[in-house]
Amino acid sequence: MEPLLDTVLSAHRAYLLGWDIGMPGSPDLLTYRSEVPHAPLNGVLRARGRAPRDALAEARDRLEGVPRIWWAGPDSDEGMGDALVSLGAVEVACMPIMTVTIDRGAIAPPPAGLRIAETHDLPEFVAAYARVSGIRPDGIAAAVDREKAFSGEGSVIRLAGRLDDGRIAGTAVAWLSHGLLTLYFVGTQPEHRRRGIGTAMSGAALALARERGIRTAALVSSAAGEPIYRHMGFRTLDTFQLLSF
Repeated sequence: MEPLLDTVLSAHRAYLLGWDIGMPGSPDLLTYRSEVPHAPLNGVLRARGRAPRDALAEARDRLEGVPRIWWAGPDSDEGMGDALVSLGAVEVACMPIMTVTIDRGAIAPPPAGLRIAETHDLPEFVAAYARVSGIRPDGIAAAVDREKAFSGEGSVIRLAGRLDDGRIAGTAVAWLSHGLLTLYFVGTQPEHRRRGIGTAMSGAALALARERGIRTAALVSSAAGEPIYRHMGFRTLDTFQLLSF
């Protein structure tokens, strides 16, 4: 595995383990459980040296009662994703792992009427990204609690893009860990889309990281976001196969 990909995966694990309120398990089957009823916030990060059938049974036991996903990709044994599918797991997405050298990334200014700054109002911020990411209303309180208790190997900076009336139109979480910026919860409220707000939120996070001496940014992109990130200069390192199980 190339060094940059290994670092990106380490930072990704560190962020999601920051949500964990239980025991992450052993390195051969690394899991996290936040209790937030939102699949990406509970799941399996890595499976190595484990028979797929045994790993699947143990992961189901550890994560019983919460929606969850399995990040099957370069952090796990080769062929793990396909083996899990043959055992009944269902592929829900194929998501590229993307990076950019920040000095080479295209950082556009925010659109008129949008001010981007760090926020510490967690209930407001979580409610904004929950609406975009699919966290149910009955899961917002748990997500706020987990954000308050977040403890990971790095620093979280929560960026809110506000309109002139103070409402949040866009969000981005900048995770600074392992010498990288990794982006999470980049989103735009539905009524404000197609104005370049999501691009501006990502660009603000890149600019912040650059000011702190960080040279590389990473993210795991949705299908909808991939063209935008490619336009910003991001390139694909590898791919995660996201599985429901």
